[in-house]
Amino acid sequence: MTTPSDRRSRKRLATREAISEAATRLFLERGFDHVTVDEIAAAADVGRMTVFNHFPRKEDMFFDRDEEGRDLLREALRGRDPGISPVETLRLLAHRLVAEASPYVDFSPRSRGFMETIERSETLKARARAIRDELAGLVAAALAECVGRAAGDADARLAADLLLATWGAAFIEAHRAARQGRDPGQAQALFLAIVDRGTAGVKAAMAGTPYA
Repeated sequence: MTTPSDRRSRKRLATREAISEAATRLFLERGFDHVTVDEIAAAADVGRMTVFNHFPRKEDMFFDRDEEGRDLLREALRGRDPGISPVETLRLLAHRLVAEASPYVDFSPRSRGFMETIERSETLKARARAIRDELAGLVAAALAECVGRAAGDADARLAADLLLATWGAAFIEAHRAARQGRDPGQAQALFLAIVDRGTAGVKAAMAGTPYA
């Protein structure tokens, strides 16, 4: 995330990060459903309304990198090399995230705790499904935009759904491998291998469209 230059914005960002860090620590220690907003506010040394000013929903404190991730996808497609297809651009993004040690592709003990917290909460599982659906719409719109097609293009929607299925399977298998004792590097390699295989399938499915 870009660090704001003015003092007021830096202070606001610092408050948001303090709330997020306190919430994440409590969620991982006690489980999402057993932590209240008041407890998070106390741990972050802020008022209850300050928490809601930064995070409209309790789930937003858990999925605090969601908006940043959406921006990452949009920017990758908007800034793609014209000589590289949109589908290939997203495959390359996966490799870049691993090379940069991005928290999105972290398969360490901390990330295992994150996944286990989701699995123990119906609220978080529902929000994760909603985020997946929202991302499919976002990726479809960004795909259509970057090739000059109208929003709602059927080919873009198909490509987005196939790409989300590929990345979803890659994340699940990489986290499973980490739980089984494979080190983070091995889990990342598995993640990329699945993304690569899945992307090849998406390219085949989208042959004849500007997305492949």
